Amino acid sequence: MNFLEERIVKDGVVKPGNVLKVESFLNHQMDIALMDQIGDEFKHRFADKPINKILTIEASGIGIACSVARAFNAPMVFAKKSKSINIDGEMYVAEVESFTHKNTNQVIVSKKFLSPNDHVLIVDDFLANGCALNGLIAIVEAAGATVEGLGIVIEKGFQDGGKNLRAKGYHLESLAIVESMNAETGDIQFRVQENA
Repeated sequence: MNFLEERIVKDGVVKPGNVLKVESFLNHQMDIALMDQIGDEFKHRFADKPINKILTIEASGIGIACSVARAFNAPMVFAKKSKSINIDGEMYVAEVESFTHKNTNQVIVSKKFLSPNDHVLIVDDFLANGCALNGLIAIVEAAGATVEGLGIVIEKGFQDGGKNLRAKGYHLESLAIVESMNAETGDIQFRVQENA
């Protein structure tokens, strides 16, 4: 079991409906030492890529992406879920359906923060059906930039998002892949990974 799987077993809570709550250490309250470990692990797994920009989506991905950006010594950009009055200029826009919130958002990134010169690592906290990642990929491609990889903290391996993205040829690294969860017992089974 890797460091993240151990932490999920220790502090994660399985809820009915295949919901895994990790809010005590990952996406509400954050364990910063763990965040730094996550950043270092992604730096290790994508060490051979010329990554010069980290991209995520608000809100849960931001803390993770900051640690990843620090590990890569690269800027971090996050896609905003609504247009605010202080965003000016042209924007890249994608539609993203949220598994967690059961809604659809338009996400935006200012065109001044992504260019054809960028080699992007997209990161997020969870991967279920892949809608958020597909939206971010569409934004990177619209910018003419290169998607160098996808870094996910927790993948729900029993949903199709990861399988579909790997089938499209993307270099996807998930630090923990949950194969099954049982809300009654709290049991969590992880996929064995070669590089874990």
